[in-house]
Amino acid sequence: MTVCNHEAEHELAAQKAKASMPVEEDVARVAAAFKSISEPCRLKILFALRQGELCVLHIVEAVGGTQSAVSHQLRLLKANGIVKSRREGQNILYSLDDEHVLAVLELACAHLHCHI
Repeated sequence: MTVCNHEAEHELAAQKAKASMPVEEDVARVAAAFKSISEPCRLKILFALRQGELCVLHIVEAVGGTQSAVSHQLRLLKANGIVKSRREGQNILYSLDDEHVLAVLELACAHLHCHI
């Protein structure tokens, strides 16, 4: 059996990790948010919306695909609180729900370019 030379230190770290663990409901909500952005088409939509509000037609132009497919993906993103929409006349304009979504995208991109 292997003996840990830092057992007391690791035990304290484990206790701190447990004490700071979010409640199960919050963990599930975060997992659902990450799951909703993990599909490539939805992620491309989010990258397009970094530029600001866009209607479905312009999102399709930016990311490719069909209007029905993009609309479906937007509904999923909206249901998970990732994007929001507002009506302007006959158009529905979509945007990132808040600055936290943008921060997650930028951190993910920075992580891809991080060389250790």
